[in-house]
Parts: sequence; C-alpha cells; structure tokens
Amino acid sequence: MTFSARTIAFSRSILTAAAIAAALAPVATEARVAGSYDGVWNVVFATTRGTCSSGTSIPFTVAGNRVSSAGGGRVEGSVNRGGAVAVRVSVGASKASGGGRLVGNSGSGSWSGIISGDRCSGTWQATRS
Repeated sequence: MTFSARTIAFSRSILTAAAIAAALAPVATEARVAGSYDGVWNVVFATTRGTCSSGTSIPFTVAGNRVSSAGGGRVEGSVNRGGAVAVRVSVGASKASGGGRLVGNSGSGSWSGIISGDRCSGTWQATRS
C-alpha cells in the first residue's frame, strides 16, 4: 500500500489543525472559567466585632476576574478560577477589605475595616442577581 502526496498533505493538514485546536483549548477553557462568576452580586455585611451596624448591603459586579462597584461605593478586587475573592471597599471615609469564596450563585467570607471611625470586622454573604 502506498500513500500519494495528496494523502500525505491531507494528513499533515489534519494533524496541524488538531495541534492548533489542542493548543487553544486551555485558553478557551480558562476564559470560560474566569467568567463563570460574572454578574451582579448583592453582598450583605454582618458585624461580629465592633459597634458598626450590621445588614449593610453593597452591590458588586464581577466581570472576568475583576470585582468592581455596581453602585454604592468604590469597590476594587479580584476573583480567581476557584472562586477565591479579595476585595477593598470604600464609602466616604469608611474603608474595609475582605476575602472569601464564591460558589455557584452564592458566596461568603470575612471582612475588617474602619467604618465611621470605628474598627470593626465581621462576615459577608453574597448572592448573584
């Protein structure tokens, strides 16, 4: 059995296309995974230490791996592929930072900061809108 030049060229084209597809697959998967938390998240803060009020809610926006404000203050942060999130929030003179994890359409974690001059800390719960 002999292979013609046309058969060999066709085989090389198929192998080249397969190699390109294999090389691009992880990039496409990472982009899809990185965006799996995209959307507006309603984050409710509870105070466990200090005299800061509990129940404050701030909407966050996640786009790719960036966390930003959806209204209600300045929000900067990031979320990784595994859902680990780190955020800094400031509203007027109040500043806080926190971290935690997003899973599916919910998340939770802890925070600490200085709110209206009082040092406070607590937990947060998030739900995706």
